[in-house]
Amino acid sequence: MKDSKLQFDRKVHVLQSPRTVFQDMQERDTCENCPSLSCGRTGGWGSVQRQYADFLSDWRTDLGGKKNFHNGTGGTYDCIAIMSYYTVCKEVSSLPEIEEMEENLILPSFRKLRFVNCNRPFWRKLMYRAFLRAKRSCDKWHDYEMTVAPYENGKPIYYEFTACPAAEFAIRHGLTDIMHALCNADFASMEILHARLVRTTTCVDDCRCDYTICGDRDPYLKEYPKYRDERGCRRNK
Repeated sequence: MKDSKLQFDRKVHVLQSPRTVFQDMQERDTCENCPSLSCGRTGGWGSVQRQYADFLSDWRTDLGGKKNFHNGTGGTYDCIAIMSYYTVCKEVSSLPEIEEMEENLILPSFRKLRFVNCNRPFWRKLMYRAFLRAKRSCDKWHDYEMTVAPYENGKPIYYEFTACPAAEFAIRHGLTDIMHALCNADFASMEILHARLVRTTTCVDDCRCDYTICGDRDPYLKEYPKYRDERGCRRNK
């Protein structure tokens, strides 16, 4: 099915990013072997696409559509597209695959910034300013409720979300297990910038998702060793 034929309100919702989630799925040939789909590859992708449109039929209409950068590549709607795929093809999919799919969406833009080194105060301060701009967007759309702590020289950057539409969607549809795979990409994105993310909880598990960001040579990291829990979720102790 052509994406243009999907039935949903395009005035308030968006499809997925230009590097389409569905394209990534098709390249994997997963649905062709999915026992949930008896109609083969073409019908399989149609099932995933229809699931996406069905999910949007009763989803929030106040997220800003194309005007909100959180709905761009790797953002809220791409997460919903991946959840659509997982819902249809869960029997042959896996959480590591989901994590890889999200990384394929968001990491290319970070790889263009390999020259950034968050061990250096100059770059760390610029990153902090970027988070302040992101907060202004959150305040405008009230999608991700974001708080950014004041900047302190020589100390890690801290901000947190107390609301996340992707987590809200996952909770509503019983897909919280997949959110951990999607959120793991946050760690990989920071590593490209010679930074490290320290996280102890997320909006799926608690009332907030915390982000402490420092350079990858910061002694602060010794206090919070990283690990993966039994669900595959990347965390810090």
